Amino acid sequence: MVPLGAEALTNGRSGALRGPGSWWRGKSTPAKVETYTRWSFHFFAVAEILTIGVPAVGEAGPGLGSWLLLMVCVHAGVCAVTASRALDWTRGRREQPVRLLWTLGALSTVISVTSLALVKHLPVRGEAATATGAVFGVVLIFGVGSITLGIRSRRRVFAVVAGCAVGAGAVSLPLGTSWGAALIGTFAVLLGGGFLAFTSVFSVWLLNAVYELDAARETRARLAVAEERLRFGRDLHDVMGRNLAVIALKSELAVQLARRGRAEAVEQMIEVQRIAQQSQREVRDVVRGYREIDLGAELAGAHGVLTAAGIECEVTGEVTGLPGEVQSALGWVVREATTNVLRHGDAGRCVVGLRVKEGTVVLTVENDGVTDGGAGSGGPGNGVTGDGGSDSSGSGRGVSQGRSAADDGAGGLRAGGGSSGPAGPRAAGGGSGLAGLRERLTAVDGTLAAGPVGGGMFRLVAEVPFTAADCEVAS
Repeated sequence: MVPLGAEALTNGRSGALRGPGSWWRGKSTPAKVETYTRWSFHFFAVAEILTIGVPAVGEAGPGLGSWLLLMVCVHAGVCAVTASRALDWTRGRREQPVRLLWTLGALSTVISVTSLALVKHLPVRGEAATATGAVFGVVLIFGVGSITLGIRSRRRVFAVVAGCAVGAGAVSLPLGTSWGAALIGTFAVLLGGGFLAFTSVFSVWLLNAVYELDAARETRARLAVAEERLRFGRDLHDVMGRNLAVIALKSELAVQLARRGRAEAVEQMIEVQRIAQQSQREVRDVVRGYREIDLGAELAGAHGVLTAAGIECEVTGEVTGLPGEVQSALGWVVREATTNVLRHGDAGRCVVGLRVKEGTVVLTVENDGVTDGGAGSGGPGNGVTGDGGSDSSGSGRGVSQGRSAADDGAGGLRAGGGSSGPAGPRAAGGGSGLAGLRERLTAVDGTLAAGPVGGGMFRLVAEVPFTAADCEVAS
């Protein structure tokens, strides 16, 4: 029993589809092409009856003409069924109709030979002989066209066409047909059958191409959705990574200050509240797709956050005149690098430099706290090659053992590198953060390089090319 709501919905849909042309409009483009192809071959069966079957009644008389019409109608019906089954096989809906193809071939041969035998053994002259000869040739031509629908190999198609043409000539000679008439019949079957065979092969190719294009369009749509999901996830990671790291840092600092009865704990929690509200706004912007990154704001934010974490930070360079897409790409680099310097390693100093040389903007982020054994000690790794995530080996930030929180209002928190050793680059591949940065820089023809440079230093270099015209537009 159908629920009332479902019944109403069904009736509403059926009512919406009713009307002239609704059956056709409800089909997809490939389905329309398939329907057109099917009915085209069904029309061939009707054309066979109208061109030789019906005229045979008037030309050969009611007796012989009726038999010729009956044979043509049977042949046309088998051709229509064969065409339908062959198209189903082409679309992978059923097995190849091999028996039906052989049946059509045998039926075409029998009807053709019978029509020639009637001319030889019956007193058929004039228009009756012409009608009987037309049945002989046209039945073979339409039979070849329908049979080739169920054949995939081009060589076999050529073999069927040539075989029917040669067979038509070879059969007509023993039945009393002259050499000239047999030759004309052979060429007629070759040309007519070849034309219908080409029509069949081309129709099948076109139908398959339309379905493949439709499938490619659907695949492209699914890939676009998947790419948008990846972009959204990457943007969300980039937006929330640094902000969550700063919230964790400042809330931990506020806990330590509160335990010591310091009034600065309130200020730190107010800052945590502000950053949380800012994160909400940025997440909403990510959802809307309107978020843009300002390089100047990111540089200033990196300086403030690193300084608050007790890391000496130096920022150099001017962003004035840089194109918006260049600022956005490099802004993400600054944000990700800052996030990971906070989360990983034991940096005491970080230098962020921005310079322009020979039509290329070069952003450099360099920090210390890296030792030669850091990569192999199982340490958490430097942030620029990591993914900004937490590490079970001790990458969480804690209160520095060598300095109390009271020494500096915001500098009490340092990178507690955990028990596994000092910071170093990750041993294998960058995480999603580095991969995301490379994707963003690739979009503007930029490059990214990161790795230890000796002396306990780690350096990230991002380069983005631009032209003077871009600067004029940005200005």
